[in-house]
Amino acid sequence: MLVHGQHYRTIWENENGSGAVHIIDQCQLPHRFEIATLTTVAEAAEAIRGMRVRGAGLIGATAAYGMALAAREFGGDPAALAGAASMLTATRPTAVNLAWAVNRQLAAIAGAAEPAARIAIAWQTARGIADEDAAWCRLIGRHGLALIEQISREKGGAPVNVLTHCNAGWLAFVDYGSATAPIYAAHDVGIAVHVWVDETRPRSQGAKLTAWELGGHGVPHTLIADNTGGHLMQHGMVDLVIVGTDRTTRTGDVANKIGTYLKALAAMDNGVPFYVALPSSSFDWEMRDGLRGIPIEQRGGDEVKHADGWVDGRVVEVLVAPAATPAANYGFDVTPARLVTGFITERGCCAANEEAIIGLFPERA
Repeated sequence: MLVHGQHYRTIWENENGSGAVHIIDQCQLPHRFEIATLTTVAEAAEAIRGMRVRGAGLIGATAAYGMALAAREFGGDPAALAGAASMLTATRPTAVNLAWAVNRQLAAIAGAAEPAARIAIAWQTARGIADEDAAWCRLIGRHGLALIEQISREKGGAPVNVLTHCNAGWLAFVDYGSATAPIYAAHDVGIAVHVWVDETRPRSQGAKLTAWELGGHGVPHTLIADNTGGHLMQHGMVDLVIVGTDRTTRTGDVANKIGTYLKALAAMDNGVPFYVALPSSSFDWEMRDGLRGIPIEQRGGDEVKHADGWVDGRVVEVLVAPAATPAANYGFDVTPARLVTGFITERGCCAANEEAIIGLFPERA
């Protein structure tokens, strides 16, 4: 994606060969565009835990680079790498990409006997995971474009109204994004498209990140309060819902940012297609029951009770609820497969059931 005319990925290595890794600090957006540097596995873990990087694909890529930083930091020592893996996987429990990337690193490193080889393999694997994520998201855009093209034809070229939730865009992956990839692809070939952007409380990823992304790419969009989606669907103002996912079971249950389940219910009630865009790294191939099996992250209540904004050139946090009021902060919910119209993956689109999913990924049968 372009920022002020310059192409950026969300994570990349220092070009001078110093072994440092750079990220876009998402806690500063949309008011400041700042690049942060990671030099240790602890810094990578903090970036994930503190949501300086967030989103399924980017969490996985950052964890992969965290393992590479750990390999360099600890000289490829197996015990230290095992400890680094535990540190990273503990940061965000819901997103399956994180554990997937760490386990892929451990498997790759285990094949090398010499410390120098383990370090080299860790860096090579991290680069491979990042490149793969970007390539898969580009393909998601290509496959999802067909859905938007069809609706555009049915509407005689009138704008296709897409509702999305949270940020499953370029900032949530290494490049392109998942839910936004078809939107960008449609916009880039001249299809009229408009996006309803959920604000996504309490962290406001829609307001802060998705709106910033879409604006930078020139995609028409409108920011809405989280509870507006149902009203829009009732009045025929939404043609398609596309969301991302942090973990999806092999049977099609979808864990995504809290509030996704309510959008799926509204979409079902109003006959609006509800699609989930994801790379195969976001499937949990071992899990069948998402409602009972997917761990749901609970974050601190202060995120719910506070809000932040840009005042006189700086970010200011304010209390918006009574100080003594307890607050619950569930980060994700699970949308059952029965409410999902289909999946958009790097291999194509399919229905939200095990048979269709395995049809695209037969090696997981």
